[in-house]
Amino acid sequence: MDAVYTAEAIATGAGRDGRTRTDDGRVDLQLAIPKEMGGSGQGSNPEQLFAAGYAACFHSALQMVARSQKVDLGDSSVGARVGIGPNGSGGFGLTVALEVIIPEIEHDAAQALADAAHQVCPYSNAVRGNVDVTVTVADD
Repeated sequence: MDAVYTAEAIATGAGRDGRTRTDDGRVDLQLAIPKEMGGSGQGSNPEQLFAAGYAACFHSALQMVARSQKVDLGDSSVGARVGIGPNGSGGFGLTVALEVIIPEIEHDAAQALADAAHQVCPYSNAVRGNVDVTVTVADD
């Protein structure tokens, strides 16, 4: 694959209790281990960053699919919940739950769009087969 864009970031300090920043300085965050994992919870954590990135990327994929099908998504949104826990093999794993909201579209049609977006989203493609991802369309 020929990358059209490459993001760069560095983590310093004590990993999850350190700092992360991008090479252009647009992201510059203090990190902290979540309270649920024994930390202070007084900073951002990698799972929050992954959730934010996945939600934005998936929403873009959803918009691309909708455009290709000439469907107006109206006031749509995508939420992401990323969980972390022991994987049973001595390491850790992630789970992802994506919630798609498309108020003006019937549920089955919205689910079909979300399923199609899941096939083209780069984040979905990157984790497929390794991370349990559920994609649900919310009924408003």
